Amino acid sequence: MQARIAKLPYLPTIAPQYHDADDVEEREEAMSTLAALPKMLPPGPRESSRRTALRQVDAPDLSQYSPISASGYFVQAMNVKIESRGIEVRAYYSPPVVQDPAASDEPTTVMVCHHGAGYSGLSFACFAKEVVEHSKGECGVLAFDVRRHGKTRPLEGQSDENLDIETLTEDLVALLTTLFPDPNTSSTLLFVGHSMGSAVCVRACPVLQEMHYKISGVAVLDVVEGSALDALPIMMGLLDSRPDGFPSVEEAIQWHINTHTLRNPFSARIAVPSIFVQSPDSNSAHEWVWRTPLRSTAPYWTSWFKSLSSKFLACRTARLLVLAGTDRLDKELMIGQMQGKFQMEVVPDVGHMLHEDNPRKIAQVLVEFWKRNERVVIGVKKVGEL
Repeated sequence: MQARIAKLPYLPTIAPQYHDADDVEEREEAMSTLAALPKMLPPGPRESSRRTALRQVDAPDLSQYSPISASGYFVQAMNVKIESRGIEVRAYYSPPVVQDPAASDEPTTVMVCHHGAGYSGLSFACFAKEVVEHSKGECGVLAFDVRRHGKTRPLEGQSDENLDIETLTEDLVALLTTLFPDPNTSSTLLFVGHSMGSAVCVRACPVLQEMHYKISGVAVLDVVEGSALDALPIMMGLLDSRPDGFPSVEEAIQWHINTHTLRNPFSARIAVPSIFVQSPDSNSAHEWVWRTPLRSTAPYWTSWFKSLSSKFLACRTARLLVLAGTDRLDKELMIGQMQGKFQMEVVPDVGHMLHEDNPRKIAQVLVEFWKRNERVVIGVKKVGEL
């Protein structure tokens, strides 16, 4: 598979224009701890039903919320069957470009992006395109749908219900060792985890290092262990205010924008369709329902965020924490910051989905982090190496 991927042509990218919403109120901190939910791009329309007929009466113009294909944001989408994990993973990949084709041993780097609970790999679509542009193709991007999210599916006779942290970590390690089977020839990996995905990345990092993979850094996007754990008791109450579904994908996109769950309409039109599926119940009040209802993930919340700070600080690589606004650091991170154990960036005017709200800025931060630590001058310590 690696050989096939290496032969993929590089597609130059043109960054879309992003328009940030002006003076948008910050979302409640507790709600930003987790995420909205995901499933696949919408299939073709069903046969007409009573719900559809009712919706056609005085239906508003929702063309500005119509879904946008993600095909131009990654070089390829692929399904990776992992027999040992009982799943077929949907992955999206833009491989790094070797600047000198004659230098077959030229080192390359791939950012491995792990989404948060309820989202999908397509939440990194706009970010991936920006990374390719800002790195001039030198840094690749791999994003994927975790089990029970997006287009990732269980193999026949298998279950994908378990979302505990150990299972998710083993899934990530299995995916990477499948795509890059030889650590000696593998690209250097740079982990980018959003919310729940951060917990997986900081646990997978030492496992892969023990297997002799090169890890140039771990970036944690908008999650602090203390704040996350403090918010969990009120999460169910906040989830009760969310709709159980929508009459159309366009209305789901509109809801995400109007509630400021996502502040970038362009990214919302790419990513939101992947977190919904058509309801299997023809008598349901909603034609489109969440792919991964967050209430169903409640048993795993504590395991995701417990010990996140200590494991982040223990990673034997460069460390970066990117926050949306001035989130309160817990004691462990505050001490670590004073000791210079990690780099921290605070990005203004974004919500919890900061890599969707302002993909250009987050890509700039991550590419600079990569340049500083992967292409560091010999003798100069990396961020966190004290």
